[in-house]
Amino acid sequence: MFQKVLASFGQGGAKVDATLLDRSVRPGGPLRGQVQLAGGQVDQEVDGLGITLLSRVEQADEQGTVELVDMPFQNVNLASNAVVQAGQQLTVPFEIQLPWETPVTTVLGKHLTGMAIGLQTNLDLSGSVVDPQDIDAVSIEPLPAQHRILDALSRLGFTFRSAGLEKNKIIGLDQQLPFYQEIRFGPSQAFAPVFNELAVTFLAGSSRMQVVLDVDKRVRVAKGSGLGGAQGRPFIGAFPLEYARMGATNWEQQIEGWLREVARPRAIFD
Repeated sequence: MFQKVLASFGQGGAKVDATLLDRSVRPGGPLRGQVQLAGGQVDQEVDGLGITLLSRVEQADEQGTVELVDMPFQNVNLASNAVVQAGQQLTVPFEIQLPWETPVTTVLGKHLTGMAIGLQTNLDLSGSVVDPQDIDAVSIEPLPAQHRILDALSRLGFTFRSAGLEKNKIIGLDQQLPFYQEIRFGPSQAFAPVFNELAVTFLAGSSRMQVVLDVDKRVRVAKGSGLGGAQGRPFIGAFPLEYARMGATNWEQQIEGWLREVARPRAIFD
């Protein structure tokens, strides 16, 4: 009886540990692994065993204060209404299909500063006051089309600064997840006098994606406050990209042409 009481407080109870079989994956593809379930000192009922994909997202409250929250965006149930016996060792394989809009966390193995995607393993034990869990970082590489756009920006002289996830929707575009990723770049030497920053967002699907460019353009004269200084004005452009026809477009030329149009002075306040 004493062992059962301890197990209810998480001492001597069942434990979980997840192992990822794929070192890196891509959006839309499978993430494979296995969960090791180790029985404790007594038999215990398992109400639920599952895995959850978590993303660290920037979320603004009503006052505009931004905080980082861990937001689930994919759940898979592995087992329920089962019994794990004392000392029993179980291996539960899993395969979770990543959404096409899953954010990128690495490029050619290099981590993107600001990104955090994790796989959380949850064990729900009947009568237990604790919820043992295990979280593993997930490395997500770009799709070939995403890599092509990032390479084009690099060839144009833009330098990576950081990346992050924003809990919001991009108006006018088809978006599945409740957040989107921004990969932020410092301007090239040619555009440094005009732009403060450029951010790219990928809204990917199975056969095509939208490439969204968000440019923070320096304001020469700010309305009601004299010279603009470091103030900026956002300009957003969206470009459809079909994977099968990716090579038919000179993306350096396409992106640079749009940027030069945005950089062109239009009025006294721009």
